[in-house]
Amino acid sequence: GMAGECAPHARPAMIADIELLPDASNELKQAIKTAVSGTGLSHTVHAHGATVKGQAEAVWTAARAAFDACIAAGASTETVLLKMRCGDGENGAAASAVKTTASAAATAMVPQRPSPFGSGVRKLQVVDCHCGGEPARVIVGGMPHVHGASMVEVRQRFAKDFDHYRALLLHEPRGYPCQNADFVLPPTRPEAAFGVVVAEQGKIYPAMSGHNVICVATALLETGMVPIETGSATTTFHLDLPAGLVQVKAQCEHGKATQVELRNAPAFCRPCDMGVEVDVPLGVGKVTVDIAYGGMFYVIVDAASVGLVLEPQNGREICRLGEMIKVAAREQHPVNHPEIDYPGPDILAFRDPAVRLPGGGLAARNAVVMSNGELRWDDPATHTGMLDRSPCGTGTCAIMAALHARGELRVGEPFEHSSILGTKFIGRLHEEVVVGGGGTEPVRAVVPTISGRAWITQHATVVCDPSDPFPEGYKVGDIW
Repeated sequence: GMAGECAPHARPAMIADIELLPDASNELKQAIKTAVSGTGLSHTVHAHGATVKGQAEAVWTAARAAFDACIAAGASTETVLLKMRCGDGENGAAASAVKTTASAAATAMVPQRPSPFGSGVRKLQVVDCHCGGEPARVIVGGMPHVHGASMVEVRQRFAKDFDHYRALLLHEPRGYPCQNADFVLPPTRPEAAFGVVVAEQGKIYPAMSGHNVICVATALLETGMVPIETGSATTTFHLDLPAGLVQVKAQCEHGKATQVELRNAPAFCRPCDMGVEVDVPLGVGKVTVDIAYGGMFYVIVDAASVGLVLEPQNGREICRLGEMIKVAAREQHPVNHPEIDYPGPDILAFRDPAVRLPGGGLAARNAVVMSNGELRWDDPATHTGMLDRSPCGTGTCAIMAALHARGELRVGEPFEHSSILGTKFIGRLHEEVVVGGGGTEPVRAVVPTISGRAWITQHATVVCDPSDPFPEGYKVGDIW
């Protein structure tokens, strides 16, 4: 970043250049920026920290104190680099001394933290799959026990205490930006075969995810962890998810799951969340959206209304606009679930108009934009996301709920939903129900099913050695 005006003093300007690595927490970034601002020195804050001309030592001291406070408060692994650049001139020696001190302190500032997995080698048994083109890693062995009376509690504890497993599997060098992780755990309900915690990039833990659960069901059936019923074309079982009990009906042939149908928790689109006008900053302007729940809270946008054509080559612009609209919607029209604490909206779907099928029902195409970081309005580099390669299961449920609320899709009619790649899920609404009540306003909802197919792509053992310098992986801005 450009430095601010030089503070008036006799000796050459020294620059304290504080650089935070991309995975430093937002709390730490904020603390250091606040501390540097508090010195009252002329400075310019940039994406990774702050550059200050003038009394660099004062800035260093403030930044170091903020860093130490974050570590003391029990922040996760934090890495900060602080460089001192010094001007030449008559005070060169003094400047060099400061530089040497700063270098020594900078070395001390990078804590050599032990691996979050302990001193042994951690091995995880995973079954990699894709469903409709979207990948998922199903972790079937090697996990510690995660306590919780319900999967809602297990999900909360996982996000708080076991997030390093998600990071290990999804970040480079073992993962990539569009990878997902599904942890197969003991269920908290007796009628379920297994419990599942779904984990995505950006520390997102969805209550439910269609493509992920289709991958989980396929992996469980094709590895024999859930036996395929003999003498029957259909194997039925339940999985315990934070969103509720999910019924799985799988068509199986010759030991393969050829079609997996999921009965999801109720989906809804409340009248107060329909036709919401969102004012998107930076020249995008007013955009009309519906906000619907299908396991996550979706901002649903007519693609043509913002000039988008849903084709793979337009992916970058689809992500840029989608992430901006979603964050603006969350700031201007926050929502929550009437029965579980699940604030939103947390994801977005662009869609094309639905077309009526000759045999009844509707067909439509969509592109779901998922977050891969935190959008900051003042930093265009963060105006990005990832596209779901599949038609998106929870997105299909949310869009069906919105179509039903608008009177376009009736109970029992098929909904053929295509992804940006042209892969398809078939959705259907089975009954109208009410969610909430009690302490909250009752909400009219619908019970959806979605069906699709997954393929196993590899069986693997993921290894993390205690000497590995990247136990939680890393991200580099070229592809993240």
